[in-house]
Amino acid sequence: MEKLLKNSGAERVSNCAKEALRDVLEEMSNELGEKSIRLAKHSGRKTVKGVDIRLAKK
Repeated sequence: MEKLLKNSGAERVSNCAKEALRDVLEEMSNELGEKSIRLAKHSGRKTVKGVDIRLAKK
């Protein structure tokens, strides 16, 4: 998490900020995963593909 924030320009990163970013990203990825699975099932597939993830992101 620290590396992500530093790559975005942060000079210093607190432990609290790292934990908060981890929690937010985990929540977002869970939502994205659920949408991707629904799209794959709607297309008659069990396999989630990159296109499902890109569509779910929109």
